[in-house]
Amino acid sequence: MRSTAVWTGLTEEQARRSLVPSRTTLLGLIKHVTFVEKVWFDEAVTCRSRAEIGIPATPDESFILDDGDTIASIQRAHREACEASRRAAATLGLDDVLRGNRRGPLPLRWVYLHVLRELAQHCGHAEILREQILSE
Repeated sequence: MRSTAVWTGLTEEQARRSLVPSRTTLLGLIKHVTFVEKVWFDEAVTCRSRAEIGIPATPDESFILDDGDTIASIQRAHREACEASRRAAATLGLDDVLRGNRRGPLPLRWVYLHVLRELAQHCGHAEILREQILSE
């Protein structure tokens, strides 16, 4: 997901194409992963609300694409969220407890593993969608 390879050979229309009954699209997946970065490395670290951060209230809403969302704009937002995540965690140790998540206090180590698992899951989803789109 932190790579541009997922977009190779895809048009804007293909990136928005819905192939499953849920809101999941390739572009929506990257928008959702950007939301995940902000939940775990902004909300959880800073204790700011999702409204203050400017992200949707629920994960399901994070898949919704706006008319202005493009491959370039979503890539940029994701890249910026990842950079902000690295800065937010740079001074923290793995055993430091983050208090801003809705699940309650959690060590940074748990957060890294959770985000890694979620990212891996969504990479799998993206690969399947990309394969379906390009085989048409």
